[in-house]
Amino acid sequence: MVIEVSPVIVMNQKDRKLLDQTLLHDYIFEWGDSPKQCCMAMGYVPLYNHSFNSNCEYEMEYDEGLIRIQTIRKIEKGEELFINYNGTFNNTALLWFNVK
Repeated sequence: MVIEVSPVIVMNQKDRKLLDQTLLHDYIFEWGDSPKQCCMAMGYVPLYNHSFNSNCEYEMEYDEGLIRIQTIRKIEKGEELFINYNGTFNNTALLWFNVK
């Protein structure tokens, strides 16, 4: 089930370097096949919390400039919605906030 479809603002490598020095670093997504580009999603997308055991996933719609959030299982009433920041719901690779 689709939860949200959000337009994005795509930024280049120069913008990415600047954003990485700010608090916005934690709210951007890599965009495309290279970490040189990133995007800022509008709507609630930047606010979804991470879980390696997520109940939602996101899909990038590069041609349309959108991120789509959809459930991967039935969501119970009152349950928090989680995405896996690695891009796929079952990817358990360490994230930037796990690395010391």
